[in-house]
Amino acid sequence: MPPVEYAVAVEQYLAAAAGLGEGSRRVYRIALATWAWALAGRTPPSDGGRRRAEPPVLPLALLDDPRAAARLRAAVLARAAVAEPRTLRRELSVLRGAVGWWRARGWLAGDPLAGLALPEPVAGPDGATALTERQARLVLALPATLRDQVCWHLVYESGAPIERILALDVGDVAGPGRTGRGRAAGLGWGPGTERLLPLHLLSRTGGPLLLTDRRAPAAVPARDRCPLTGRGRLSYRRAAEVFAAATRGLDPAGRGWTLRQLRLAGR
Repeated sequence: MPPVEYAVAVEQYLAAAAGLGEGSRRVYRIALATWAWALAGRTPPSDGGRRRAEPPVLPLALLDDPRAAARLRAAVLARAAVAEPRTLRRELSVLRGAVGWWRARGWLAGDPLAGLALPEPVAGPDGATALTERQARLVLALPATLRDQVCWHLVYESGAPIERILALDVGDVAGPGRTGRGRAAGLGWGPGTERLLPLHLLSRTGGPLLLTDRRAPAAVPARDRCPLTGRGRLSYRRAAEVFAAATRGLDPAGRGWTLRQLRLAGR
């Protein structure tokens, strides 16, 4: 007999998946729980909240509902606005693997992922998808934490890849002037970042430039945690989620903008 509940089917799939370590099973479980929120027509919690929240209880047969494909397409578009492309590809691949396994056992009749493709990435030197100058100004004027203001100004004023900015440490940007050192060598920024950095770095002498809101797990390497507070390095996913949530009210589509669009606006 096929399992009735989606969550039970998830656990049976994970139990049968050969070669998965406990850490990978945890990642797979979080990804599959995320899609459960979409199937229920609800928005999943963000980042850490997504890991702790109990996903909605729903029947596995909901994947055979005619509305499932449209809900998953909408969820993919919503995740694309806040998740790194590699993360979204991995999460969708996890769901494809589970759906294929369930279909092979006759638990599902159809494939709600048939024809589902990832949206085109936001990138390109032509600026076609960049925010306008006015939109960028509105973003930089938003009320936000000092960390997020530093992040957004650096993205906009330096034009550096977001991944490079998140990899910076305090020592790479500390000191006078508008240029970096170490991993920030060759990186320049404008007056907004120059004004914010001293406030952001007050009393800090080392560790990641941009930190999470809570202490990092014990397994996080020392180079990715603050020696004073124990907080971890800000991840791409969390930075993107925060930015999308902050700009949702400015975006006519109501989805929120991406950090890549802000970066292109500053070029």
